[in-house]
Amino acid sequence: MLENVEALRREIEAEEIGSEAAAEEFRVKYLGRKQGQITDLFKQISNVALEDRKAFGQEVNALKTLAEERLEAAEAALRAPAQQERPAIDLTLPGRGAATAGSVHPITQTLEEITRIFERFGFSVAEGPEIEDDWHNFTALNFPPDHPARDMQDTFFIEPPKEDGLRGIVLRTHTSPVQIRVMQQTEPPIRVIAPGRVYRNEAISYKSFCLFHQVEGLYVDEGVTFADLKQVLHLFAQAFFGEEVRMRFRPSFFPFTEPSAEVDIWWHNPDHPDGGQWLEILGCGMVDPHVLEAVDIDPERYTGYAFGMGVERPALLRYGIDDIRVFYENDVRFLEQF
Repeated sequence: MLENVEALRREIEAEEIGSEAAAEEFRVKYLGRKQGQITDLFKQISNVALEDRKAFGQEVNALKTLAEERLEAAEAALRAPAQQERPAIDLTLPGRGAATAGSVHPITQTLEEITRIFERFGFSVAEGPEIEDDWHNFTALNFPPDHPARDMQDTFFIEPPKEDGLRGIVLRTHTSPVQIRVMQQTEPPIRVIAPGRVYRNEAISYKSFCLFHQVEGLYVDEGVTFADLKQVLHLFAQAFFGEEVRMRFRPSFFPFTEPSAEVDIWWHNPDHPDGGQWLEILGCGMVDPHVLEAVDIDPERYTGYAFGMGVERPALLRYGIDDIRVFYENDVRFLEQF
């Protein structure tokens, strides 16, 4: 048997492996699991006399190692020319395809700046759920049962109102419910802003969308006046639009404030016949006493003001954009500009 092993060794050493096909043929011939000659020798170990079995097994193992080394060396030699053909790598060159840093969405940039301004004025930030009950979204804010804002064409109802028309579940139409929750949980003085997303069942166009963002503010304390409201909004307009900003207050109506006003700023536009135009940026007013009563705050002792502004309109003005829909299209070409 040992003579067979020695003869096979000489045969393996004499094999020429000059191609991938020859390498595969060598592997199958000597190391193949089914027909390999070395595999057959392992199967014959049990037929060898007991006193010779150990020596025979050692010789067969050595033969297998020889075959594997020859095959590995041949495969490495076959791969070497292909590796040599590859161009050398210049490690001194700058990297290619570096990752591009992302940017903050223009709506988020605007929202964060508005928030920072009011934080500097002493306002804290409050948040609340986007899915609201009718009481927090309408009733506590002095919306009567027949108010148009409760209509299905203006509000996204998750659960429609009951027969009394007051107990629906809605996607909040403003962030004012956050103010109600804060007043329920906090004793005056209260000074908060409530930034967040709101939803209105509106036709989508260049100037309106079914989803938008608001920042609403509330200040409740003893002796708060409309003059305080005008001053804080004037300071905000200067901080956001510039020291030379022109603004005006126009009488208006909101169910939850009395008196109420809308605030416009003068936007310079050389293409406009008048050199510019007044643009509304927010609504505001003194908190209606009925709202204070709804959250158990004494309207004889405390007064307060509230204001609310959209975020999309200031963002449109700031970046010179004329279509609100581009904010929500996720077009990388648009977003890369910010």
